[in-house]
Amino acid sequence: MITVWLIFVITFLLAETVYHLGSFGPVGINPLYLIGLIFIWSGVFTFLVSLCKGKLQKVLYFALLSLIVLWNSAQIVYMHIFKQPLLWEAIFTGGGDALTNYYKEALLGIWQCLPRILLLMVPIIVTAVLLYLKKIKMPRIDSLSALRVGVICTIGLAIAIATMQVGRILETDYYEDYKEFYDPYMIAERMGVLPTLQRDTVLSISGLFGGDDLTAGQDSYVPPTNITEDFYATESNEPDDESQSESQEQEPPKPVYVPQQFELDLTALEEAATDKKTKWLAEYFRTEPATYTNEYTGLFEGYNLIFLTAEGFSSYAIHPELTPTLYRLANSGFVFNNYYVPLWQTSTSDGEYINVSGLIPDGQFSMRKSGANVMPFTLPAYFAKEGVNSYAYHNNSLSYYDRYVTHPNLGYYFRAAKLGSLEESEYGKDIFYMEHPKAWPASDLEMMTSSVPEYISLDRFHVYYMTISGHMNYNFAGNKMSAKNKDAVAHLEMSENAKAYIACHIELDKAMESLLNQLEAAGKLENTVICLSADHYPYGMTEEEYEELAGKSLATGQDKFRNTLILWNAAMEDEPVYVDKVCGSMDLLPTLLNLFGFEYDSRMYAGRDIFSDREGMVIFNDRSFVTDAVSYTKKTKETIWRTGENGGFLIPEDRQAEYLEAMQSEVKRRYNFSGYILQENYYEDILKALPEGTIAPAVPVDSVPYVYTPPVEEPEVPQSN
Repeated sequence: MITVWLIFVITFLLAETVYHLGSFGPVGINPLYLIGLIFIWSGVFTFLVSLCKGKLQKVLYFALLSLIVLWNSAQIVYMHIFKQPLLWEAIFTGGGDALTNYYKEALLGIWQCLPRILLLMVPIIVTAVLLYLKKIKMPRIDSLSALRVGVICTIGLAIAIATMQVGRILETDYYEDYKEFYDPYMIAERMGVLPTLQRDTVLSISGLFGGDDLTAGQDSYVPPTNITEDFYATESNEPDDESQSESQEQEPPKPVYVPQQFELDLTALEEAATDKKTKWLAEYFRTEPATYTNEYTGLFEGYNLIFLTAEGFSSYAIHPELTPTLYRLANSGFVFNNYYVPLWQTSTSDGEYINVSGLIPDGQFSMRKSGANVMPFTLPAYFAKEGVNSYAYHNNSLSYYDRYVTHPNLGYYFRAAKLGSLEESEYGKDIFYMEHPKAWPASDLEMMTSSVPEYISLDRFHVYYMTISGHMNYNFAGNKMSAKNKDAVAHLEMSENAKAYIACHIELDKAMESLLNQLEAAGKLENTVICLSADHYPYGMTEEEYEELAGKSLATGQDKFRNTLILWNAAMEDEPVYVDKVCGSMDLLPTLLNLFGFEYDSRMYAGRDIFSDREGMVIFNDRSFVTDAVSYTKKTKETIWRTGENGGFLIPEDRQAEYLEAMQSEVKRRYNFSGYILQENYYEDILKALPEGTIAPAVPVDSVPYVYTPPVEEPEVPQSN
């Protein structure tokens, strides 16, 4: 029995080692909890095998060994492609989407990971040989064997419990990542695949009964720190008594800035709170200070808005000759020098979610989860109050990520290029024409050519696009957009991967050129704002490939996630406004609401209006963060303090530890806020606590005003001699 148990142990250890080295390299790992679990599960598997007899015993033995290999192989391939652990929710919620839309990436990933997968199979092969040579005796259940298994499992359980208790007492990162703010990536890296599987299984099962709680890091509410007043020394701008009267005569009166908040019935929220989460949220809204209006409030009042989430977009896709329109837009209008786009667990869908909701994603598939909630504080609701309809387009499937549910729930009339898994009889009206809808990836230019005529004649409009031309993989064989624009990048002295990345973004550039030309031809360009942000950086590249594209090292702080935000209006082209404040994708929604002059409540979002007087903060998936004072990497504890030389605010050295602790607490507050809003459908409670007519979820229109039909090419008439 011990031999069989030992083979299970070796198989688990080999699988964990291959996964860790291949996915993360030779970085540190805390093996104690993993070893405890391996002891337990190897004992359980051995006991199950010992209950069987004859051929069934060998079949079960090899089935369990194969299960270990199969699960870890899937984890290796998924991590290689998506840079995240494979969780149950991704399998059961997104598995069908992945098989139909990512099968090429999956096949390529399996091929690239094949040496590691074959290495995992060594224990199965060795075991088969040893059984054939009769060097292994299959276990039989008896009292002594049962006792041995019991002792082994008890030892493993003791190791696991002791590891967690020590972590709780010492307040270690691994305990927080595992038990409090569950971080699958960090657990997979620091503890292993088996601990990730166990934690994910427990959460998935408890979630079926309403008990999932991924953001339980603060048992009680922690009020915010007034960052600006507490940490930054500011000089008084008040004039002295002698010059006050003279100053008042010479200078125009300063504008009066007011808090951006609704008349929220806080008492009603507190009375309606029935559990820990809703009580926490009620206290949050009582103590959270609102941002104020500012010099940019209402700058674009009455304008149209075209808002794009660009697939895999990066600053390094912008080239003055190859992507001139993107270059033009990125270097005029508002120019943000410290803009970041984090990568979340569900990559594109989470990137969309944070862009359009201003909330931090909670676990996986937050956008999908929001489809069952009330979402009244997104752009379509505010435009609807002014009688403006909102439309959304995507040049992929209508059903992918359940966008046919989530985007109408946000208030958009949503149209896509393909049905996906939906029936044409019911959803055929929601498909817009594209010449090559089945190309992978499809053309952003074709999407603009077909979609813009459908709304351009309206007096006002708000339109949202989810592009796809920049999707991985970045090569000329499997990426239609890269192949289409291959000749344009042939002269670049780069690897195929880097050239293919730029080539597929040439298609996005052509799409933006088409958009601007159509707006100008219709006389709508001057009165339209363009906002474009990425969903994530191009994680389909290796770090080495991405650094080649960037032409520099991206190993410092959170440099990998730096990106470009396009926020542009034609009137600003000759007089761009440069913004050095740290900002990120979660700030987009409140910033747009402020610029368009909508009356909104800044407390409804995890992000903040970039132009407010609040300190800039960007939060990442592992709770690392960047502020106007510091860049903090949670995994390595690297802190890069800003000084007068590299901009930002200077924190006195004797207060840096205090500041860092305050920022870590602020990160947890915003995580809790976002998670609880989604989990509790709390915006519905908010609506009940607002005066009637303050805001309401936008109801999408039934159709677009004009359905584009492609021009019919007349046949050539033969010329007579």
